[in-house]
Amino acid sequence: MALNVIITGSSGMVGKGVLLECLDSPKVASVLIVNRSSINIQHPKLKELLIKDFFDLADIEFDGYNACFFCLGTSAAGKSEEEYQKITYDLTLNFAKTILKHNNDMTFCYVSGTGTDSNEKSSMMWAREKGRTENSLLKLSFKGAYMFRPGYIQPLRGTKTKLKAYQVFYTILRPFYSIFKHFPRFFTDTINIGRAMINTALKEPELNILYNKDINELAKK
Repeated sequence: MALNVIITGSSGMVGKGVLLECLDSPKVASVLIVNRSSINIQHPKLKELLIKDFFDLADIEFDGYNACFFCLGTSAAGKSEEEYQKITYDLTLNFAKTILKHNNDMTFCYVSGTGTDSNEKSSMMWAREKGRTENSLLKLSFKGAYMFRPGYIQPLRGTKTKLKAYQVFYTILRPFYSIFKHFPRFFTDTINIGRAMINTALKEPELNILYNKDINELAKK
């Protein structure tokens, strides 16, 4: 079965990495990317939907898709809990519930992060909100819902983070990634995340929460 995929956050580092793998994969038949602004990529498989407000989705047709790779997110730095909650929890759940109405046989992959607190009691605001978001997604009636919790992610294939401070960090560490790859428990990359999402949607692994090691193993299947 070839996948028809919806991707959010494809203007970001992880989302673009996932998109590139989907466009290259024979396992993916079509891709719809949902963004606020165009990423200016042309491909026979690709359709781009530009929307101003992720909370205003009532008149949009999302029929015919069997996987969603939700890579949209934001840093908690400089944000109040209310601001972070609106983007991380409210926006994500609104989008997930909307596409579920159109596709009841869908697999949903959500990019969270190592350190996310499933108990929602962490002293770190972002960890609580990510945990609350994961828990709510897992309760929805998707065919399968999978929470990706990567740790260190190496950007490959020209993908870049939007945060300048992180870009310096990635640039410094890039020459060492050939060494990092020997420690799959702690490190992954944008290629492996994309391939792992594709294989997750097709193979439906038993684990619903996936860490670096799980992601790297799924990427090989």
